[in-house]
Amino acid sequence: MIESLIKSDRAELTQSTRKGSPVVLSTRVRLARNLSDIPFPERATSAQRSDVLSKCADHIGGLKQMKSGAFFDISQLSELEKQVLVERHLISRELCESEQGSGVIINKDQTCSVMINEEDHLRIQFLKTGFNLNSVWKQMDRFDSDLEDLLDVAFSSEFGFLTACPTNLGTGLRASVMMHLPGLVISEQMERVIRAVNQLGITVRGLFGEGSDATGHVFQISNQQTLGESESEIITRLGSVLKTIIDHEVNARFKYLEENRAKLLDKIGRAFGVLQNVHFLSSNEAMNLLSLMRLSVDFNMLPESNRSDVDRLFIECQPGHIQYAAHEGIEPELRDIARADKLREEFSHLPPLNFDKVGESK
Repeated sequence: MIESLIKSDRAELTQSTRKGSPVVLSTRVRLARNLSDIPFPERATSAQRSDVLSKCADHIGGLKQMKSGAFFDISQLSELEKQVLVERHLISRELCESEQGSGVIINKDQTCSVMINEEDHLRIQFLKTGFNLNSVWKQMDRFDSDLEDLLDVAFSSEFGFLTACPTNLGTGLRASVMMHLPGLVISEQMERVIRAVNQLGITVRGLFGEGSDATGHVFQISNQQTLGESESEIITRLGSVLKTIIDHEVNARFKYLEENRAKLLDKIGRAFGVLQNVHFLSSNEAMNLLSLMRLSVDFNMLPESNRSDVDRLFIECQPGHIQYAAHEGIEPELRDIARADKLREEFSHLPPLNFDKVGESK
């Protein structure tokens, strides 16, 4: 059912041709919205959930931003198809577990997805590769305005937009970036950074949000507060914190390189050798090896043009993608073999690492 979406040559996170960012993999802005006079999904009857699904799918599917998009009824997707959509950050794990009457609309570029009857009636998200908080927010703001022309959204003059969870009251806005932070992790500064940003109302999670691990040195960093600030204030404050984290990460990388040059270059060289010759590889190990390859691009050891290849492989080496590509249910051991085959093939086409260019400015 999702084959055309997987094979699309316009998918934002796997096919983007825009120049990537050394630290930020992608930017996402999400809004929680609910219809007025209808119980939240958790309390709605099956009939009410079905009505919301039908009404929202019809109206949202007609918006210009969703032109030529695809609608999927969650109950009609296989467990594997849902896992692939989670790995592409197009739906949440919570939506996968939803009851009858849940769905998602995804636009053709996979830059926007609207989940229907997750925790709220609508969970809208826009995403883009690189560090693009302001431009993604502008897209979301236009979409939200168009949506309010079509649907009667639950709003309180006292509390703002009404949501199923009180932590989303007010703007209903969660902005986040996916950050690659090997410098802070390797130099053992990550815990200190997490404590500092938590005090500023910013939360740090793993690759797939709450409860997930930060494999591949990838962290999702977002605002916690949605009430008492305007959307623009949230975006500005988060952006300021993120720029500070980026500075700390870059400084940590080059300080570690200066103090542990041979050790770091050995790690990167060994990772490159493994990826060119591996025959059995777990998902976690693949992510950690790819993290070092992304770092090699940052250090000019691989051309900038290979950054998008590494970012694509971060997604395509996830278990669901490997199993989906096999067109059949395969055991974890066979997935590890298939993953190794894929990476060995991909890295056979890359140029050798250029250790002479380490640390040069781009």
